[in-house]
Amino acid sequence: MQPKRYDFSPRLRASVVKMHYPRTMRALVTGGAGFLGSHLCDALLGEGHSVVCVDNLITGREHNFTHLKNEPRFTFEKADICFPFEFGKIDYVYNFASPASPIDYAMYGIETLKVGSYGTINSLELAKKYGAKFFHASTSECYGDPLVHPQSESYWGNVNPIGPRSVYDEAKRFSEAVVTAYHRYHKVDTHMVRIFNTYGPRMQLNDGRVVPNFMKQALRGEDLTIYGDGKQTRSFCYVADEVEGIMRLAKSDEHGPVNIGNPVEFNMLECAEVVLRVTGSKSKIKHEPLPVDDPKQRCPDITKAKLLLGWEPKVKLEEGLKLSLEYFQEAVKK
Repeated sequence: MQPKRYDFSPRLRASVVKMHYPRTMRALVTGGAGFLGSHLCDALLGEGHSVVCVDNLITGREHNFTHLKNEPRFTFEKADICFPFEFGKIDYVYNFASPASPIDYAMYGIETLKVGSYGTINSLELAKKYGAKFFHASTSECYGDPLVHPQSESYWGNVNPIGPRSVYDEAKRFSEAVVTAYHRYHKVDTHMVRIFNTYGPRMQLNDGRVVPNFMKQALRGEDLTIYGDGKQTRSFCYVADEVEGIMRLAKSDEHGPVNIGNPVEFNMLECAEVVLRVTGSKSKIKHEPLPVDDPKQRCPDITKAKLLLGWEPKVKLEEGLKLSLEYFQEAVKK
């Protein structure tokens, strides 16, 4: 059965950001077969650009771009960016390659460290070679289990460098350092986003993140798993809002990291209640021990994004889950 085509590309609103790349360009997206990377490919194509999607498919999925198989401006190249790569002249490199879910980076710890180091350096070298702009997808995990709340970009974080999450946290912290170094020493035009919890269609059901876990369990009539007492908080940004913020940042003059996420906080019990309401499920709640180094609070300060980009999220959690419901209903049938 062919996967149903879902068009969840963001409807980009009028931006206060000036255009700082050509009206049409050839963009290269590493990790373009992943959840967020594939939505970015859609958004770039929607603006009239050509897109080269590069992915080794460790965690990315080809069905995330099957709707583009007849799109002449889209090319898929299966490659591991931990080794030098070359697919012709490009105008913009979007570096989204990395396992990103707890289950994936626990399974592929060494690969996560390599793509955050070798992969980022190879991608930067490509941008440097062609005088291309460079956009790096970083993460709120750079803040670790934060002692400051909410987290602003000036906060240096509270990260365990040898804990079970360190393969992801430290890979992303290193990649921020090397992106900054290429900007400082080689004058590469770089941009960085720190992505907070994002959800929506194309997420993998078994990736260990809150929304797909809850949606899968609720739709199957299973108990919803809450770790610890359920009072730990997260902020959830719908994928269309996240991609819009990324697109605005990519066109800006800002070189430092910018938080793009939803500042409305939910604890896990509240999130579970919303999922049950949206799905109509009668599932119960079960509690399990809290994982090691699981952050107690995670919420972005988006003041910088508001001031620089004129951006803030529009989609509330319940609305976003309703927009995602059909996708998850189809996914649990497979």
